Amino acid sequence: MIRKVSEILKEKGEAKTLSFEFFPPKTEAGRLKLPEIARVYLALKPDWFAVTYGAGGTTREWTTSIVDDFQKQFDVPVVHHLTCVGHNQVEIKSLLDELVKRNIHNVLALRGDPPAGVAEWKPSPGGFEYCYQLINVIREYKDFFSVGVAGFPEGHIATRNIDLDIKYLKTKLTTGGEFIMTQLFYDNAYYFGYVKKVREAGINARIIPGIMPIPGYQSLLKFTANCGARIPKRVRELFEPLDADEEASYKAGVDFAVAQCQELLDGGAPGLHFFTMNRTNPAIEIVNRLRIKR
Repeated sequence: MIRKVSEILKEKGEAKTLSFEFFPPKTEAGRLKLPEIARVYLALKPDWFAVTYGAGGTTREWTTSIVDDFQKQFDVPVVHHLTCVGHNQVEIKSLLDELVKRNIHNVLALRGDPPAGVAEWKPSPGGFEYCYQLINVIREYKDFFSVGVAGFPEGHIATRNIDLDIKYLKTKLTTGGEFIMTQLFYDNAYYFGYVKKVREAGINARIIPGIMPIPGYQSLLKFTANCGARIPKRVRELFEPLDADEEASYKAGVDFAVAQCQELLDGGAPGLHFFTMNRTNPAIEIVNRLRIKR
């Protein structure tokens, strides 16, 4: 039986969690290879996997298919990302019915990003404007689903107002969200400051940091431009001179991530969630070097 993340977190108590995120490949070859990649991560005994949902809901069918496939092949819980973008309420309910049919119990509820080339986010006709509205519909299925929500240690890219963002976060949790998975960041001070403010707001949900290993300077610029994460000065100074050296960039990326993750764990982070980019390394190497008490 596939377990819910909320059940896993309750049983874990103070122990750390470990999870890995994949995205639906755009090609058939990539889709065929993805299960092989995910299988490598099973040796690390993850608590769950997650599969993203493309901008504008563009990978809806592939996301559901991959989540179903992973659960059947690996007998591991898989969190199905679900966004408001690109769907009306009827379509959302139809998808949730499909998830119930496939025994997919775990969902990460998101407002979502607009499709490529669309500058301003707008709700679909008959759709939802806010994530909490999506959660309200998910909760019509009672306790079938365990619902996670997103957290933004540096503030959401659309507002950059931490206090306002935490107000929205509280609404998402009181509506039915159960745990928080954060956006990537490269300065742990943002995470620790965010946790402090969230706790001061009376929110006790687990806040799991999202980790994106740095593969190289150009990739770093691209990732941060898309999500709005800041690049600290010390990170620029470390990776920019290595831009033309793939091997040195990889090593520096692993070393940086190991140090970042260990500091997070030592500082009280309840676990780690890795954005794998559908690659086995460097995440595998990073986890193997960490001292995670699980």
